[in-house]
Amino acid sequence: MFLSFFVVQIIYVLCVAVTIGILPSQELTSTFTPLTHSALQIGGVAFGILLSLAAMTAFVTTANAGILSSSRVPLAMAKDDLLPSGFAFTSKRHNIPYFSIIFTGLFMLSLILFLNLENLVKTASTLMLILFIFVNLSVIIMRESRIINYRPSFKSPLYPWVQIFALICYSFLIFEMGKVPLMISFSFVGVSVLWFVFYAHKLKTQSALMHLVERVTAKELVDTSLEEELKEILHKRDNIIKDRFDHLVERCPVLDIEGQMTRDSFFEHVAKILSPRLKIEPREITRLLIKREEESHTVIEKGLAIPHIVVPGNNKFEVVLVRARQGIIFSPQEEPVHIIFVLAGSMDERNFHLRALMSIAHIVKEHNFYPHFMRARNEETLKILVLSSTRTRHKKPFCLPEDKQKQK
Repeated sequence: MFLSFFVVQIIYVLCVAVTIGILPSQELTSTFTPLTHSALQIGGVAFGILLSLAAMTAFVTTANAGILSSSRVPLAMAKDDLLPSGFAFTSKRHNIPYFSIIFTGLFMLSLILFLNLENLVKTASTLMLILFIFVNLSVIIMRESRIINYRPSFKSPLYPWVQIFALICYSFLIFEMGKVPLMISFSFVGVSVLWFVFYAHKLKTQSALMHLVERVTAKELVDTSLEEELKEILHKRDNIIKDRFDHLVERCPVLDIEGQMTRDSFFEHVAKILSPRLKIEPREITRLLIKREEESHTVIEKGLAIPHIVVPGNNKFEVVLVRARQGIIFSPQEEPVHIIFVLAGSMDERNFHLRALMSIAHIVKEHNFYPHFMRARNEETLKILVLSSTRTRHKKPFCLPEDKQKQK
C-alpha cells in the first residue's frame, strides 16, 4: 500500500510539473483537459487523441471499480440486517451482488444528472472526507475499547497523534468545500440517522463504543456479539478452518471461580461437572486428578496449569476451561494458579490428547493472552478468546463422533 501510494504521488507530481511547464498560464487556467492540451503541444493531434483515449479508458476502469467497491457497502449492510435483504442477493453462477450494483450505479447516475460538475466533485470529496473521519474515529474507539478479538494485521504508528491530526485536517477541508456541498453531504448524514432511528436501532448489534463505555460503567451494558463478529473476521482473514479442538471448546463447560480454593476442592468441583459428560463417578475422576498431580506437577508455568487424566472407556474426551480470579492453590510453595485447562480422555484418544496439549501451549503463548483472559467479561468471552487463536489447525474441517452417528 505504501509503495503504490508513493509511486502514484511521484507520477502525479511529474505530470503536473510537465503540464505547467508546457502550457501558458492563460491556457492552463481556462481548460478542463490540461493533459490533452499538453499532448497536443508536444506530439500534435495523434498524440492528443492517444492521451484522450487513455484518459477515457482510465476513467471507465476507475468508475467501474468505484461502482463495484461501493456496491459492497449495501451488500454488507444487508447481511447485517441494516438494509432490506434484497441488497444481499447474489447471482448463483458468479456470486455477483447484481441488485446492489444496479442500485449503486443508478444512485451515482442520478447525482451526476442533477448536480453540476463542481458541486458533484465537492460533494463526493466531502463525503469521502466524512468517511475518513469515521475511519480514524473507529481506529481510536477500537483501540481504546480493548476488545479481545481486535487483532489488526497492521497497526498505525504514532497512535493516536496521527489520527488526531487527520481529524483536524479533514474537518478543516470539509468546511472549505462551501455551503452547497456541505448541505448535500450533511443531508445524507441526516437521512442515515433517520434510517437508523426508525429501522436499524432494533437490531441487537454491539458496537466498540459500548466496550469503551464498559470501562467506566457496568459490565451488564455489553454483550459478546462484537467479539463473535471479530472472531469470524479473524477466521476468514487468516483462512482458519475449525478443527476438533475448536469444536470441543465451543461446547465445553467453563468455570469462572471468584474465591480462592485448594487443589483437592477444585478437583472435586471439576469432577462433578465432568461426571455426567464422561459417565464416570465423580469420586473416581477426583482420584485420577489427584493421582496425576502427585505423579507429575501440572502447573507448567506461573499462573497456568493443565491437569490431564486418562479415563476408562472409549471415544471419550472432554475439556474444562477455568478462570480462578483469586487463584487455585496447587502447592503451598507456589503462587496461586489463575488459568487452568482440564483435559480428560480415554486411552484410544491418546494422539488427540497430545494434540490438544500442543494446541493449548500455542494458545497461551499468544501475545497478551494472560491479561486478556483475566479481564474477559464472562464465560462466553473466555471461549471466544481461545477460539480466536491463530494456532495452526488441520486443513479439513473436523466432524465430531456424535455428528457422524447422526449422519449415519
